[in-house]
Amino acid sequence: MKATFTQIRSYERSVQLLLVNQFTINLGFYMLMPYLAAHLSGTLGLAGWLVGLVLGVRNFSQQGMFLVGGTLADRLGYKPLIVAGCVLRTVGFAALGLVDSVPALLAASAATGFAGALFNPAVRAYLAADAGERRIEAFALFNVFYQAGILLGPLVGMLLTGFDFRLTCLVSAAIFALLSVVQIRSLPSRRSDQASAPDTDAGERVSVLTQWRGILRNRAFLLFATAMIGSYVLSFQVYLALPLEVRRLGGDGEFGTGAVALLFAASGLSTIFGQTRVTAWCKARWEPGQALSWGLLSMGLAFVPLLAATAVPVPDGGIGRRLLAAVPPTLAALLLALGTMIAYPFEMDTIVRLSGDRLVATHYGLYNTICGIGITLGNLLTGAALDAARAAGMSALPWLALLVLGLVCAGSLYGLHHSGRLTRTLAEPEPAVG
Repeated sequence: MKATFTQIRSYERSVQLLLVNQFTINLGFYMLMPYLAAHLSGTLGLAGWLVGLVLGVRNFSQQGMFLVGGTLADRLGYKPLIVAGCVLRTVGFAALGLVDSVPALLAASAATGFAGALFNPAVRAYLAADAGERRIEAFALFNVFYQAGILLGPLVGMLLTGFDFRLTCLVSAAIFALLSVVQIRSLPSRRSDQASAPDTDAGERVSVLTQWRGILRNRAFLLFATAMIGSYVLSFQVYLALPLEVRRLGGDGEFGTGAVALLFAASGLSTIFGQTRVTAWCKARWEPGQALSWGLLSMGLAFVPLLAATAVPVPDGGIGRRLLAAVPPTLAALLLALGTMIAYPFEMDTIVRLSGDRLVATHYGLYNTICGIGITLGNLLTGAALDAARAAGMSALPWLALLVLGLVCAGSLYGLHHSGRLTRTLAEPEPAVG
Protein backbone atom coordinates (compact mmCIF):
# COMPACT_ATOMS: atom_id res chain seq x y z
CA MET A 1 0.00 0.00 0.00
CA LYS A 2 2.96 2.34 0.58
CA ALA A 3 3.78 2.22 -3.13
CA THR A 4 0.14 3.00 -3.92
CA PHE A 5 0.14 6.12 -1.73
CA THR A 6 3.45 7.20 -3.26
CA GLN A 7 1.89 6.85 -6.70
CA ILE A 8 -1.14 8.88 -5.63
CA ARG A 9 1.08 11.73 -4.39
CA SER A 10 2.87 11.83 -7.74
CA TYR A 11 -0.30 13.14 -9.46
CA GLU A 12 -1.45 16.72 -9.36
CA ARG A 13 -4.11 17.86 -6.91
CA SER A 14 -7.04 17.56 -9.31
CA VAL A 15 -6.39 13.85 -9.89
CA GLN A 16 -6.00 13.22 -6.16
CA LEU A 17 -9.27 15.00 -5.47
CA LEU A 18 -11.09 13.00 -8.15
CA LEU A 19 -9.90 9.75 -6.57
CA VAL A 20 -11.16 10.79 -3.13
CA ASN A 21 -14.30 12.07 -4.82
CA GLN A 22 -15.08 8.64 -6.28
CA PHE A 23 -14.45 6.88 -2.96
CA THR A 24 -16.84 9.29 -1.23
CA ILE A 25 -19.48 8.94 -3.94
CA ASN A 26 -19.46 5.16 -3.58
CA LEU A 27 -19.36 5.34 0.21
CA GLY A 28 -22.48 7.51 0.29
CA PHE A 29 -24.26 5.47 -2.37
CA TYR A 30 -23.57 1.97 -1.02
CA MET A 31 -24.30 2.84 2.59
CA LEU A 32 -27.88 3.54 1.51
CA MET A 33 -28.89 1.59 -1.59
CA PRO A 34 -28.50 -2.00 -0.25
CA TYR A 35 -31.05 -1.21 2.48
CA LEU A 36 -33.53 0.84 0.46
CA ALA A 37 -35.66 -2.10 -0.68
CA ALA A 38 -36.13 -3.29 2.90
CA HIS A 39 -37.15 0.23 3.97
CA LEU A 40 -39.66 0.54 1.15
CA SER A 41 -41.25 -2.86 1.72
CA GLY A 42 -40.91 -3.01 5.49
CA THR A 43 -41.11 0.45 7.06
CA LEU A 44 -43.32 1.98 4.37
CA GLY A 45 -45.20 -1.23 3.54
CA LEU A 46 -45.08 -0.83 -0.26
CA ALA A 47 -46.09 -3.71 -2.49
CA GLY A 48 -43.32 -5.62 -4.21
CA TRP A 49 -44.09 -4.19 -7.63
CA LEU A 50 -43.89 -0.64 -6.25
CA VAL A 51 -40.52 -1.39 -4.65
CA GLY A 52 -39.32 -2.67 -8.02
CA LEU A 53 -40.69 0.43 -9.72
CA VAL A 54 -38.89 2.84 -7.38
CA LEU A 55 -35.59 0.98 -7.79
CA GLY A 56 -36.10 0.61 -11.54
CA VAL A 57 -36.72 4.33 -11.99
CA ARG A 58 -33.36 5.08 -10.40
CA ASN A 59 -31.56 2.65 -12.69
CA PHE A 60 -33.39 3.85 -15.82
CA SER A 61 -32.84 7.54 -15.09
CA GLN A 62 -29.11 6.89 -14.71
CA GLN A 63 -28.46 4.48 -17.56
CA GLY A 64 -30.78 6.30 -19.95
CA MET A 65 -29.28 9.73 -19.29
CA PHE A 66 -25.54 8.97 -19.36
CA LEU A 67 -25.27 10.24 -22.92
CA VAL A 68 -26.96 13.52 -21.96
CA GLY A 69 -24.68 13.91 -18.95
CA GLY A 70 -21.56 13.28 -21.02
CA THR A 71 -22.68 15.73 -23.71
CA LEU A 72 -23.35 18.46 -21.15
CA ALA A 73 -19.93 17.85 -19.60
CA ASP A 74 -18.22 18.31 -22.96
CA ARG A 75 -20.17 21.51 -23.62
CA LEU A 76 -20.26 23.14 -20.18
CA GLY A 77 -17.09 21.79 -18.60
CA TYR A 78 -16.47 18.89 -16.26
CA LYS A 79 -16.59 20.62 -12.87
CA PRO A 80 -20.15 22.05 -13.17
CA LEU A 81 -21.55 18.60 -13.99
CA ILE A 82 -19.66 16.92 -11.14
CA VAL A 83 -20.92 19.51 -8.66
CA ALA A 84 -24.47 19.44 -10.04
CA GLY A 85 -24.59 15.65 -9.75
CA CYS A 86 -23.45 15.73 -6.12
CA VAL A 87 -25.95 18.48 -5.21
CA LEU A 88 -28.78 16.58 -6.90
CA ARG A 89 -27.86 13.37 -5.10
CA THR A 90 -27.81 15.29 -1.80
CA VAL A 91 -31.42 16.31 -2.39
CA GLY A 92 -32.46 12.88 -3.66
CA PHE A 93 -30.98 10.88 -0.78
CA ALA A 94 -32.38 13.25 1.85
CA ALA A 95 -35.81 12.95 0.22
CA LEU A 96 -35.67 9.13 0.24
CA GLY A 97 -35.45 9.26 4.01
CA LEU A 98 -38.03 11.99 4.60
CA VAL A 99 -40.90 11.30 2.18
CA ASP A 100 -43.33 8.38 2.16
CA SER A 101 -45.68 9.00 -0.77
CA VAL A 102 -45.09 7.01 -3.95
CA PRO A 103 -44.86 10.05 -6.31
CA ALA A 104 -42.29 11.72 -4.01
CA LEU A 105 -40.29 8.49 -3.74
CA LEU A 106 -40.28 8.11 -7.53
CA ALA A 107 -39.07 11.70 -7.95
CA ALA A 108 -36.33 11.21 -5.35
CA SER A 109 -35.24 7.94 -6.96
CA ALA A 110 -35.12 9.55 -10.41
CA ALA A 111 -33.06 12.43 -9.00
CA THR A 112 -30.45 10.10 -7.52
CA GLY A 113 -30.17 8.24 -10.82
CA PHE A 114 -29.90 11.37 -12.95
CA ALA A 115 -27.23 12.65 -10.56
CA GLY A 116 -25.06 9.65 -11.42
CA ALA A 117 -25.57 10.32 -15.12
CA LEU A 118 -24.30 13.87 -14.60
CA PHE A 119 -21.07 13.23 -12.71
CA ASN A 120 -20.07 9.75 -13.91
CA PRO A 121 -18.89 10.62 -17.46
CA ALA A 122 -17.52 13.98 -16.29
CA VAL A 123 -15.34 12.43 -13.58
CA ARG A 124 -13.81 9.91 -15.98
CA ALA A 125 -13.21 12.45 -18.73
CA TYR A 126 -11.65 14.87 -16.22
CA LEU A 127 -9.38 12.13 -14.84
CA ALA A 128 -8.31 11.06 -18.34
CA ALA A 129 -7.52 14.65 -19.31
CA ASP A 130 -5.48 15.56 -16.22
CA ALA A 131 -3.64 12.22 -15.96
CA GLY A 132 -2.39 12.60 -19.55
CA GLU A 133 0.07 9.91 -20.57
CA ARG A 134 -0.35 8.23 -17.17
CA ARG A 135 -4.08 7.66 -17.46
CA ILE A 136 -3.83 3.84 -17.37
CA GLU A 137 -2.14 4.04 -13.97
CA ALA A 138 -4.62 6.74 -12.89
CA PHE A 139 -7.59 4.54 -13.74
CA ALA A 140 -5.98 1.67 -11.82
CA LEU A 141 -5.91 3.93 -8.74
CA PHE A 142 -9.44 5.04 -9.56
CA ASN A 143 -10.61 1.43 -9.33
CA VAL A 144 -8.89 1.04 -5.96
CA PHE A 145 -10.82 4.00 -4.52
CA TYR A 146 -13.98 2.86 -6.31
CA GLN A 147 -13.85 -0.60 -4.72
CA ALA A 148 -12.92 0.79 -1.31
CA GLY A 149 -16.13 2.82 -1.31
CA ILE A 150 -18.18 -0.23 -2.33
CA LEU A 151 -16.57 -2.28 0.44
CA LEU A 152 -16.93 0.26 3.27
CA GLY A 153 -20.32 1.74 2.32
CA PRO A 154 -22.56 -1.23 3.26
CA LEU A 155 -20.74 -1.65 6.59
CA VAL A 156 -21.38 1.97 7.56
CA GLY A 157 -24.94 1.71 6.28
CA MET A 158 -25.58 -1.43 8.33
CA LEU A 159 -24.52 0.35 11.52
CA LEU A 160 -26.65 3.42 10.81
CA THR A 161 -29.66 1.47 9.60
CA GLY A 162 -29.54 -0.46 12.88
CA PHE A 163 -30.72 2.79 14.47
CA ASP A 164 -32.96 4.15 11.70
CA PHE A 165 -32.88 4.03 7.91
CA ARG A 166 -33.77 7.71 7.83
CA LEU A 167 -30.52 8.40 9.68
CA THR A 168 -28.67 6.51 6.95
CA CYS A 169 -30.32 8.68 4.29
CA LEU A 170 -29.50 11.92 6.08
CA VAL A 171 -25.87 10.95 6.74
CA SER A 172 -25.47 9.93 3.10
CA ALA A 173 -27.02 13.23 1.99
CA ALA A 174 -24.65 15.09 4.33
CA ILE A 175 -21.68 13.30 2.76
CA PHE A 176 -22.76 14.43 -0.71
CA ALA A 177 -23.41 17.96 0.55
CA LEU A 178 -19.90 18.12 2.03
CA LEU A 179 -18.46 16.68 -1.18
CA SER A 180 -20.28 19.38 -3.17
CA VAL A 181 -18.76 22.15 -1.04
CA VAL A 182 -15.25 20.68 -1.24
CA GLN A 183 -15.44 20.41 -5.02
CA ILE A 184 -16.81 23.93 -5.44
CA ARG A 185 -13.92 25.28 -3.36
CA SER A 186 -11.05 22.99 -4.33
CA LEU A 187 -11.62 21.26 -7.69
CA PRO A 188 -10.01 23.31 -10.48
CA SER A 189 -12.20 24.13 -13.46
CA ARG A 190 -11.55 21.86 -16.41
CA ARG A 191 -13.18 22.32 -19.79
CA SER A 192 -12.93 19.94 -22.69
CA ASP A 193 -11.61 21.13 -26.03
CA GLN A 194 -15.19 21.22 -27.29
CA ALA A 195 -16.22 23.61 -24.51
CA SER A 196 -13.50 26.12 -25.21
CA ALA A 197 -13.19 26.10 -28.99
CA PRO A 198 -15.58 26.28 -31.93
CA ASP A 199 -16.36 23.11 -33.78
CA THR A 200 -16.11 24.43 -37.32
CA ASP A 201 -13.74 26.67 -39.24
CA ALA A 202 -16.57 29.18 -39.56
CA GLY A 203 -16.77 29.48 -35.79
CA GLU A 204 -20.14 27.74 -35.54
CA ARG A 205 -20.77 25.13 -32.88
CA VAL A 206 -21.80 21.74 -34.23
CA SER A 207 -25.22 20.62 -32.99
CA VAL A 208 -25.57 17.87 -30.42
CA LEU A 209 -27.33 15.58 -32.90
CA THR A 210 -24.50 16.03 -35.39
CA GLN A 211 -21.97 15.11 -32.72
CA TRP A 212 -23.99 12.06 -31.72
CA ARG A 213 -24.26 10.93 -35.32
CA GLY A 214 -20.49 11.26 -35.64
CA ILE A 215 -19.94 9.04 -32.61
CA LEU A 216 -22.45 6.47 -33.92
CA ARG A 217 -20.42 6.29 -37.13
CA ASN A 218 -17.34 5.31 -35.10
CA ARG A 219 -17.53 1.60 -35.82
CA ALA A 220 -14.45 0.70 -33.80
CA PHE A 221 -15.89 2.36 -30.69
CA LEU A 222 -19.29 0.69 -31.08
CA LEU A 223 -17.73 -2.74 -31.67
CA PHE A 224 -15.54 -2.27 -28.61
CA ALA A 225 -18.48 -1.20 -26.42
CA THR A 226 -20.52 -4.19 -27.59
CA ALA A 227 -17.70 -6.63 -26.87
CA MET A 228 -17.19 -5.15 -23.39
CA ILE A 229 -20.83 -5.68 -22.39
CA GLY A 230 -19.81 -9.19 -21.41
CA SER A 231 -17.33 -7.90 -18.82
CA TYR A 232 -20.11 -6.04 -17.00
CA VAL A 233 -22.55 -8.94 -17.17
CA LEU A 234 -19.89 -11.30 -15.80
CA SER A 235 -18.65 -9.00 -13.04
CA PHE A 236 -22.21 -8.27 -11.90
CA GLN A 237 -22.67 -11.93 -10.99
CA VAL A 238 -20.88 -11.17 -7.72
CA TYR A 239 -24.17 -9.47 -6.79
CA LEU A 240 -26.58 -11.86 -8.52
CA ALA A 241 -25.66 -15.46 -9.37
CA LEU A 242 -22.92 -16.03 -6.79
CA PRO A 243 -24.95 -14.95 -3.72
CA LEU A 244 -27.90 -16.98 -4.98
CA GLU A 245 -25.68 -20.05 -5.29
CA VAL A 246 -24.26 -19.53 -1.80
CA ARG A 247 -27.74 -19.28 -0.31
CA ARG A 248 -29.03 -22.23 -2.35
CA LEU A 249 -26.49 -24.52 -0.72
CA GLY A 250 -25.70 -22.69 2.50
CA GLY A 251 -29.16 -21.44 3.43
CA ASP A 252 -30.36 -18.01 4.53
CA GLY A 253 -29.05 -18.25 8.09
CA GLU A 254 -25.87 -16.89 9.64
CA PHE A 255 -23.62 -19.11 7.54
CA GLY A 256 -25.22 -18.02 4.27
CA THR A 257 -25.01 -14.36 5.26
CA GLY A 258 -21.37 -14.72 6.28
CA ALA A 259 -20.45 -16.57 3.09
CA VAL A 260 -22.05 -13.85 0.94
CA ALA A 261 -20.13 -11.21 2.91
CA LEU A 262 -16.97 -13.20 2.20
CA LEU A 263 -17.66 -12.91 -1.53
CA PHE A 264 -17.80 -9.13 -1.36
CA ALA A 265 -14.77 -8.91 0.94
CA ALA A 266 -12.69 -11.16 -1.32
CA SER A 267 -13.58 -9.11 -4.39
CA GLY A 268 -13.06 -5.70 -2.81
CA LEU A 269 -9.91 -6.41 -0.78
CA SER A 270 -8.15 -8.18 -3.65
CA THR A 271 -8.70 -5.11 -5.81
CA ILE A 272 -7.61 -2.65 -3.12
CA PHE A 273 -4.36 -4.47 -2.46
CA GLY A 274 -3.63 -5.87 -5.92
CA GLN A 275 -4.86 -3.42 -8.58
CA THR A 276 -1.75 -1.28 -9.03
CA ARG A 277 0.57 -4.31 -9.08
CA VAL A 278 -1.59 -6.12 -11.63
CA THR A 279 -1.75 -3.04 -13.86
CA ALA A 280 2.03 -2.49 -13.74
CA TRP A 281 2.64 -6.17 -14.57
CA CYS A 282 0.19 -6.13 -17.49
CA LYS A 283 1.42 -2.85 -18.92
CA ALA A 284 5.00 -4.12 -18.96
CA ARG A 285 4.07 -7.24 -20.94
CA TRP A 286 0.97 -6.64 -23.03
CA GLU A 287 -0.54 -4.16 -25.41
CA PRO A 288 -3.91 -2.75 -24.31
CA GLY A 289 -5.90 -5.06 -26.60
CA GLN A 290 -4.07 -8.10 -25.27
CA ALA A 291 -4.71 -7.04 -21.67
CA LEU A 292 -8.40 -6.61 -22.43
CA SER A 293 -8.58 -10.08 -24.00
CA TRP A 294 -6.83 -11.71 -21.06
CA GLY A 295 -9.05 -9.83 -18.63
CA LEU A 296 -12.24 -11.11 -20.28
CA LEU A 297 -10.77 -14.61 -20.50
CA SER A 298 -10.06 -14.56 -16.76
CA MET A 299 -13.61 -13.42 -16.07
CA GLY A 300 -15.03 -16.24 -18.16
CA LEU A 301 -12.79 -18.82 -16.46
CA ALA A 302 -14.06 -17.55 -13.10
CA PHE A 303 -17.07 -19.83 -13.54
CA VAL A 304 -15.02 -22.99 -14.02
CA PRO A 305 -14.87 -23.71 -10.23
CA LEU A 306 -18.68 -23.49 -10.10
CA LEU A 307 -18.98 -25.65 -13.20
CA ALA A 308 -16.65 -28.25 -11.67
CA ALA A 309 -18.60 -28.17 -8.40
CA THR A 310 -21.74 -29.33 -10.21
CA ALA A 311 -20.02 -32.67 -10.81
CA VAL A 312 -19.69 -33.22 -7.05
CA PRO A 313 -22.63 -34.78 -5.19
CA VAL A 314 -24.18 -32.25 -2.82
CA PRO A 315 -23.84 -33.42 0.79
CA ASP A 316 -26.97 -33.34 2.93
CA GLY A 317 -25.27 -31.13 5.48
CA GLY A 318 -22.21 -30.63 7.62
CA ILE A 319 -18.83 -29.18 6.69
CA GLY A 320 -18.90 -30.71 3.20
CA ARG A 321 -22.02 -28.79 2.20
CA ARG A 322 -20.68 -25.58 3.70
CA LEU A 323 -17.41 -25.89 1.81
CA LEU A 324 -19.29 -26.52 -1.43
CA ALA A 325 -21.47 -23.47 -0.74
CA ALA A 326 -18.57 -21.12 0.07
CA VAL A 327 -15.37 -22.17 -1.71
CA PRO A 328 -16.33 -22.30 -5.45
CA PRO A 329 -18.25 -18.96 -5.34
CA THR A 330 -15.37 -17.30 -3.47
CA LEU A 331 -12.86 -18.57 -6.03
CA ALA A 332 -15.15 -17.25 -8.76
CA ALA A 333 -15.31 -13.84 -7.04
CA LEU A 334 -11.52 -13.69 -6.83
CA LEU A 335 -11.09 -14.56 -10.52
CA LEU A 336 -13.75 -12.02 -11.51
CA ALA A 337 -11.87 -9.39 -9.49
CA LEU A 338 -8.61 -10.38 -11.19
CA GLY A 339 -10.18 -10.11 -14.64
CA THR A 340 -11.57 -6.69 -13.79
CA MET A 341 -8.19 -5.55 -12.45
CA ILE A 342 -6.55 -6.61 -15.71
CA ALA A 343 -9.12 -5.06 -18.02
CA TYR A 344 -10.51 -1.92 -16.37
CA PRO A 345 -7.61 0.57 -16.70
CA PHE A 346 -7.02 -0.42 -20.32
CA GLU A 347 -10.76 -0.28 -21.00
CA MET A 348 -11.00 3.34 -19.80
CA ASP A 349 -7.86 4.26 -21.77
CA THR A 350 -9.16 2.61 -24.95
CA ILE A 351 -12.34 4.71 -24.86
CA VAL A 352 -10.22 7.87 -24.86
CA ARG A 353 -8.07 6.63 -27.75
CA LEU A 354 -11.05 5.57 -29.84
CA SER A 355 -12.62 8.98 -29.27
CA GLY A 356 -9.53 10.64 -30.75
CA ASP A 357 -9.46 12.84 -27.58
CA ARG A 358 -12.63 14.58 -28.76
CA LEU A 359 -15.97 14.56 -26.91
CA VAL A 360 -14.46 12.18 -24.38
CA ALA A 361 -17.25 12.60 -21.80
CA THR A 362 -19.88 12.01 -24.50
CA HIS A 363 -18.12 8.80 -25.49
CA TYR A 364 -18.03 7.69 -21.85
CA GLY A 365 -21.73 8.51 -21.57
CA LEU A 366 -22.73 6.47 -24.61
CA TYR A 367 -20.44 3.65 -23.52
CA ASN A 368 -22.09 3.51 -20.10
CA THR A 369 -25.54 3.48 -21.68
CA ILE A 370 -24.65 0.61 -24.02
CA CYS A 371 -23.13 -1.42 -21.20
CA GLY A 372 -26.03 -0.57 -18.88
CA ILE A 373 -28.56 -1.91 -21.36
CA GLY A 374 -26.39 -5.00 -21.76
CA ILE A 375 -26.25 -5.55 -17.99
CA THR A 376 -30.03 -5.38 -17.73
CA LEU A 377 -30.58 -7.88 -20.53
CA GLY A 378 -27.73 -10.09 -19.31
CA ASN A 379 -29.10 -10.23 -15.78
CA LEU A 380 -32.58 -11.10 -17.06
CA LEU A 381 -31.11 -13.96 -19.09
CA THR A 382 -28.90 -15.09 -16.20
CA GLY A 383 -31.86 -15.12 -13.83
CA ALA A 384 -33.91 -17.09 -16.35
CA ALA A 385 -31.04 -19.57 -16.80
CA LEU A 386 -30.75 -20.05 -13.02
CA ASP A 387 -34.49 -20.75 -12.73
CA ALA A 388 -34.48 -23.08 -15.74
CA ALA A 389 -31.43 -24.94 -14.45
CA ARG A 390 -33.03 -25.58 -11.06
CA ALA A 391 -36.33 -26.68 -12.61
CA ALA A 392 -34.61 -29.07 -15.03
CA GLY A 393 -31.97 -30.32 -12.62
CA MET A 394 -29.18 -28.94 -14.85
CA SER A 395 -27.17 -26.94 -12.34
CA ALA A 396 -24.22 -26.61 -14.73
CA LEU A 397 -26.20 -24.65 -17.34
CA PRO A 398 -25.79 -21.07 -15.98
CA TRP A 399 -22.06 -21.49 -15.30
CA LEU A 400 -21.48 -22.99 -18.74
CA ALA A 401 -23.35 -20.10 -20.37
CA LEU A 402 -21.32 -17.50 -18.44
CA LEU A 403 -18.07 -19.29 -19.30
CA VAL A 404 -19.00 -19.25 -22.99
CA LEU A 405 -19.90 -15.55 -22.76
CA GLY A 406 -16.44 -14.77 -21.38
CA LEU A 407 -14.72 -16.81 -24.10
CA VAL A 408 -16.76 -15.16 -26.88
CA CYS A 409 -16.09 -11.63 -25.61
CA ALA A 410 -12.38 -12.36 -25.10
CA GLY A 411 -12.20 -13.68 -28.66
CA SER A 412 -14.03 -10.61 -29.97
CA LEU A 413 -11.60 -8.27 -28.24
CA TYR A 414 -8.64 -10.23 -29.54
CA GLY A 415 -10.07 -9.93 -33.03
CA LEU A 416 -10.49 -6.16 -32.65
CA HIS A 417 -6.94 -5.88 -31.35
CA HIS A 418 -5.49 -8.07 -34.09
CA SER A 419 -7.28 -6.03 -36.78
CA GLY A 420 -5.88 -2.77 -35.37
CA ARG A 421 -9.28 -1.30 -34.50
CA LEU A 422 -8.39 -0.78 -30.83
CA THR A 423 -5.36 1.37 -31.61
CA ARG A 424 -6.81 3.68 -34.25
CA THR A 425 -8.20 7.16 -33.64
CA LEU A 426 -11.02 8.97 -35.41
CA ALA A 427 -8.53 10.59 -37.74
CA GLU A 428 -7.40 7.20 -39.06
CA PRO A 429 -9.31 5.09 -41.56
CA GLU A 430 -10.87 1.74 -40.71
CA PRO A 431 -8.52 -1.16 -41.46
CA ALA A 432 -9.24 -2.90 -44.74
CA VAL A 433 -11.20 -6.12 -44.47
CA GLY A 434 -10.24 -9.20 -46.43
